[in-house]
Amino acid sequence: MLRVEKLDVAYGHLQILRQVDMHIKNGEIVAILGANGAGKTTLLKSVMGLLPPKAGKVYYRGKDVTGTPTFELARQGISFVPEERNIFQAMSVEENLLLGAYYNKDKAKIAQNLKKVYDMFPRLAERRKQLSGTMSGGERQMLAIGRGLMNEPHLIILDEPSMGLSPTNVLVVFETIKTLTSQEVTIAIVEQNVHATLNVASRAYVMEHGAVVMEGTSEELSGNDYVKRMYLGQSIETENETEA
Repeated sequence: MLRVEKLDVAYGHLQILRQVDMHIKNGEIVAILGANGAGKTTLLKSVMGLLPPKAGKVYYRGKDVTGTPTFELARQGISFVPEERNIFQAMSVEENLLLGAYYNKDKAKIAQNLKKVYDMFPRLAERRKQLSGTMSGGERQMLAIGRGLMNEPHLIILDEPSMGLSPTNVLVVFETIKTLTSQEVTIAIVEQNVHATLNVASRAYVMEHGAVVMEGTSEELSGNDYVKRMYLGQSIETENETEA
């Protein structure tokens, strides 16, 4: 579904990404993990055509899309839900959702997709006429994801979907992510909530200082001593003492 090869990205003279390689197969949930400043969001923005790479290639469904404008990637079936969510606060929930179907001129299909989103997020259905700016953080995140789904994407890219949410809403968002895979949607997720993300992802990449330093299945990374210590907050020494 998506392949990144030897990607280098810089802001002016400041190099951010260094020789990044990754791939996402059809139907997978793949996590991109790392601390703040590791280059995760820069990677997503480069994939989405928002930042031109200095070197390297991005392939989507086997086609070279390096530097392709974001709107064209949306036409081709990629939805990007940025960390900022970027909902239109002066517009209603339903108006925001309909903007996600901008390229679709089939009114019957739009209505069908709208129903799917409302079935997935009953809270949005209850508030369909409410101004989105008056909603809670969790509801806005549901709206941002729902709007991304209105385009019937093959691939949806989520940047920090749990950022700033209450524990209850974090659970709702991750349950939604698991549900999406049953609808034949491939997912790339950047997230700092490593424990919750590894519970839903099939594979993950760990980034540090703009480079991929580790990759593997979620089970492999969950059991890795370095990942436990650095990202899951587990003391390996304490764990070993307990076992002894």
